[in-house]
Amino acid sequence: MLTSAALSGASAEEAPAVCSSPSEVQGFKTCADIAKAEQEGELVFYATDVEHGTVKVLGEFEKLFPKIKTSYIRLQAGALYARLMSERQGGSHLADVFQIGDMGLVLDFQSKGGYAPYVSPELSAYKPEYLSEPKGYWTWAVLMPAGMAYNPKVVSAAEAPKDWADALDPKWHGSVSMKSANSGMQHVTWYELNKLDDTFWDKMAEQQPRAFDSMVQQFDRLVNGDDKIGLTAQYAAYLEFKNKGAPIAFVAPTSGLPSSPEVVGVVNTAPHPNAARLFLDWYLSKSGQQASVKYWFFHSPREDVAPPEGALPITKMHLLWPQDWIDFAKSRPQFLRDMRSMTGMK
Repeated sequence: MLTSAALSGASAEEAPAVCSSPSEVQGFKTCADIAKAEQEGELVFYATDVEHGTVKVLGEFEKLFPKIKTSYIRLQAGALYARLMSERQGGSHLADVFQIGDMGLVLDFQSKGGYAPYVSPELSAYKPEYLSEPKGYWTWAVLMPAGMAYNPKVVSAAEAPKDWADALDPKWHGSVSMKSANSGMQHVTWYELNKLDDTFWDKMAEQQPRAFDSMVQQFDRLVNGDDKIGLTAQYAAYLEFKNKGAPIAFVAPTSGLPSSPEVVGVVNTAPHPNAARLFLDWYLSKSGQQASVKYWFFHSPREDVAPPEGALPITKMHLLWPQDWIDFAKSRPQFLRDMRSMTGMK
């Protein structure tokens, strides 16, 4: 387990207190002051998720609390974190709740005291390894596996790769896409595939892969035949495109699927702190997580929430994620150098 003292030499934080008598409201438990949340009247969500899904998830919260108007900022993980930190340094505090799919940046933000301590009464439904230490700073709200994808109208099932090494075949030269260096999912993929084969990315560089910020753009290119193989293809994006009837197929590599959490927490300078706590409680509840599954096609860390329709449950996937998140965080400079060298991006 992680300890706060291990984060960049930061001193250990005290565990925030748990409220003794949470309220039951709209089918979930909360310690937030609902009257004050409604007086604040706003909730600003910073996240890395696709916009149309975010609008619908926030819409479900607004249906329950129509006096609280929601808005969001959406960028890839690295860009979103840079924006948040720049705003904080400039004294501009806009974000209430922060969700990001990069544990290295989560740990950095915690080490800088960026999260407000708040122990949601919904945390009892989450495994200890999905919680900050001490708990109450952040929580894994999403589980995101990634594999490879292809268009079966362009690449036959027999020809398609079955494992990561198959993507190194010269026949795929110039036709492989992946996520950019701004992506926390790409960092996990880079880290985990390095452990499987420390020459993998040197060989992949010879394929001249293209990197994209948006998973939607990556899948659009597969559907349109611009690329043949989608590396670091998020399972949620595959499910969404498949649900729309797009010609897309998913490969669960035999050696495993890199998986990254999306982590959520209340920002310590939140301009609407009561609304932030109320939203967090709803979002981590069963109904909030069902909205995440429905509109983002994500898997929930809660065991009482079913996977997306037509999806394999997490328990039937061979997931690869860092067992040492501190080491993972320290690998970021090398990851950025490798990605920029491989894709030609500065």
